[in-house]
Amino acid sequence: MNYVDLHVHSTASDGTLSPFQVVAHAAERNLKAIALTDHDTVSGIPKARSASSQYPVELVPGIELSCLYKTIEIHILGFYIDETNPVLLEGLNHMVQIRERRNLEMLKRFQEDHINITMEDLKQNNPDTIVTRAHFARVLTEKGYVSSRDKAFHKYLEYGGRYCSRKEVVTPEQSMKLLTGSGAWPCLAHPMQYHLGYEQIETLVSQLKEMGLKGIEVYHSSQNPHQSAMLQKIAKKYELLPSGGSDFHGANKPDIEMGIGRGGLKISYSLLKDIKESHHIGIESAAIRSC
Repeated sequence: MNYVDLHVHSTASDGTLSPFQVVAHAAERNLKAIALTDHDTVSGIPKARSASSQYPVELVPGIELSCLYKTIEIHILGFYIDETNPVLLEGLNHMVQIRERRNLEMLKRFQEDHINITMEDLKQNNPDTIVTRAHFARVLTEKGYVSSRDKAFHKYLEYGGRYCSRKEVVTPEQSMKLLTGSGAWPCLAHPMQYHLGYEQIETLVSQLKEMGLKGIEVYHSSQNPHQSAMLQKIAKKYELLPSGGSDFHGANKPDIEMGIGRGGLKISYSLLKDIKESHHIGIESAAIRSC
C-alpha cells in the first residue's frame, strides 16, 4: 500500500530540514506524497517542488494558518495552495507582520529579565524563516535556561504569559477567506489539540463548513485511535473528507517521524486521492460560476 504524510514542516517555518531535505527524507521513508504545510508562509514550496522532480515523491503545496476562535488559537491547513496568488501573498505578509511584532515584544521581555536571546539566535542564519514559539523553545534549551523544549513551553511560552502575549487577532473568517479565495482546499488541523469537547468541535466544524471547510485532520500524531474514530464520525456527519499527517518538524519534535508520527500513524494514499478529486471538482465548479 502507498502511504502519505499531509502535515509536514520545513525550515521555512519551524522545522529543521530544508524544503529540499524534507522531500528527500520523504523518499527515504518510501512515502508516495507529502504536503508541505509551513506556518503562514509558502516560501518553501518552490524548492520542495524542485526536489519532487528529482525524487519519486508527489508534492502537495500547502500551508498552515493560525487564527483565533473565541479565545483559542486554532490552525487551518490549506492544500493545493497557489503560492503565486497576489491576494494570498498580501494576506500572508500581514500575518507575518503580526508574528514579527509579537516576536520583537517577546525578545524585549526576555531581555528585560536578563534572558539573553537575540533574533540572530532564533533565525540561525536563515533570514527568511517564519519565527514561531518553537524557535524560542529551541534557543531557551540550547542556552540552558530550561532542560527541555517541553519545559520551555510550560515555563516561558504559554499563551498570555509574561513572555508570550497573544498575537493580534486573525479570525477564522479571515483565514478561510484567504484559503478559499486562492483556490486552496481547507482542512481543520489536529482538532483534539484545542481541548474542546466533541460537541464544541462539532460547533466549530459547522461554522467553518459554512465558510468553505472541506476536511478534518482525522489522523494526527497527537490523536489516539478512539479520538480519530470520533473525528471520523464528525467528518462524515458534516460531509467532510478525512485527512492525516504526522506534523513532522524534524529535530524540533524529535519523537515525531515523517509518515508514522510517534510510531503508529499510517495515512493511505486513498485519502489524498479523495482530496484531489474534491479539489478538482471545486475548481471546475468555480470555473463554471465565473462563466
